[in-house]
Amino acid sequence: MLTKIEHWIDNTLEDYSGRKVSCDVLASHFNGFYRSEFLEESSFVVVDEIPKPDFLELRQAGLGDFIDMDAAGITYKDTYFIKKGNENRLDLHFHELVHVIQWNHLGAASFIRRYMKEINEYGYENAPLEIMAYSLDAYFSDQKPAFDIQRYVFEHI
Repeated sequence: MLTKIEHWIDNTLEDYSGRKVSCDVLASHFNGFYRSEFLEESSFVVVDEIPKPDFLELRQAGLGDFIDMDAAGITYKDTYFIKKGNENRLDLHFHELVHVIQWNHLGAASFIRRYMKEINEYGYENAPLEIMAYSLDAYFSDQKPAFDIQRYVFEHI
């Protein structure tokens, strides 16, 4: 199933490749939190509907609620998707960029496997990868001092 999901992700990223926006447009907002090279290598796409793989195997694995969830954003590898109307939410960009780092650090197969396990075991709200992203975007939203998010994720994942 992991191969099928990763293939779907790669096809989805290819389908939207012409609509990608480099995250370096966010550099002034995230100065000190995210390295400029990282932002240049990361992208986002604004969409009407968040693309998600809707495979029977995923539903049978207990991920139906996650698939059906009306999310404002989702990350696949170095690109995240934001539902139209949320594109100016810096907290959402910040959150999804944490996931980009997680994907980069763990690798696609390991990230997918771990994320699915955490959603099944703890639920979306309590999944450790989500807790990390939500706590870091809350820290940013509270206008606290900047620190290297990439290093933090690598040390705490």
